[in-house]
Amino acid sequence: MLVRDIMTTAVITTGPETTLGQVCEVMQARNIRHLPVMAGDRLVGVITDRDVHGGSSKLCFAPSQPEGLVRDAMARPPQTAHPLDPVEDAARTMRALKIGCLPVLDGERLVGIVTGIDLLDALLRLTGVDKASGRIELSLADRPGGLARLTALIAERQLNILSILTYPEGTGQVRTVLRVNTLETRPLAAALRDTGFEVVWPAEKPWRS
Repeated sequence: MLVRDIMTTAVITTGPETTLGQVCEVMQARNIRHLPVMAGDRLVGVITDRDVHGGSSKLCFAPSQPEGLVRDAMARPPQTAHPLDPVEDAARTMRALKIGCLPVLDGERLVGIVTGIDLLDALLRLTGVDKASGRIELSLADRPGGLARLTALIAERQLNILSILTYPEGTGQVRTVLRVNTLETRPLAAALRDTGFEVVWPAEKPWRS
């Protein structure tokens, strides 16, 4: 999945000479928290609701300096993404810099914006949660062939895998989360356990702290 697949293309922008009070009104009316700042056709910054109210936790309807200008409060230079960047690269950048959005540039042209909400939507799509499905989570040995064997066993049961996500557990194991096209995952989990797989979810027994 690429940035172009999740970005918002109808981007609402503002200018550097706009007052913070005006920006606040736009944010409230459009229910948004981030505005790219354009000087003509050129992206020169980004202003957020936190910039509008001086970095405090107050709501946008109380800007710190209502008559102050965007140019004095905006973040610059703006961190950006490209439409063909992988979604995970955009997420890594936003997490590392602790920022809530990335304007998307194709050359010098603003073509979209990616926010934290867009990344959450991407996660839902990548995990298959947006479709009727069941979840299976396993811990696989980190060696060749384990995932192939797992998918073959699922195919033998005439089930379709909608998504697969994996991440290392740090102990020679790989946590693997699958979405399959059935809500009845306990029979599948039992069958996988019978063939030696370590199934984490659905749990074999109720969890107790």
